[in-house]
Amino acid sequence: MLYHPIPPLYDEFSRVLILGSFPSVKSREQQFFYGHKQNRFWRVMAQVLDCPVPVSIEQKREMLLSHHIAVWDVIAGCEITGSSDASIRNVTPNDLSEILTCADIREIYTNGGKAGQLYKKYIYPANGREAVTLPSTSPANAGYSLEKLVEAWRVLRTDL
Repeated sequence: MLYHPIPPLYDEFSRVLILGSFPSVKSREQQFFYGHKQNRFWRVMAQVLDCPVPVSIEQKREMLLSHHIAVWDVIAGCEITGSSDASIRNVTPNDLSEILTCADIREIYTNGGKAGQLYKKYIYPANGREAVTLPSTSPANAGYSLEKLVEAWRVLRTDL
């Protein structure tokens, strides 16, 4: 069983929450979200937010928080092989109540189908908050070009 090693990124001004499934091997090594070089999350967010692509963890934090975006994952602990969402078993969900109590989260999005599926199964019954599932920014989602991802992710409501 692996446990989530990265604390949630949010502050009291966060209005949007983006949830992945569980950190990849690279993200766990770096102790920050979307750490694999081929993951397109940071490039997508930079285009959606009309910002330069952040490089350092501090730049990534600043970009998200300055746009009132919180990031975490659906899973607190699970059995997983490498970084494969398809291999996820024995899930313990994260408790989102700390974020939802501190911040006025108005929109929740999941990064990919697996995160969306797990959210519906484990978290929605606990909090009754709907989440919009967006296409995964993972390199495993080869069916989506960067352009198609940016187009899909433009639904993100950061003007809240």
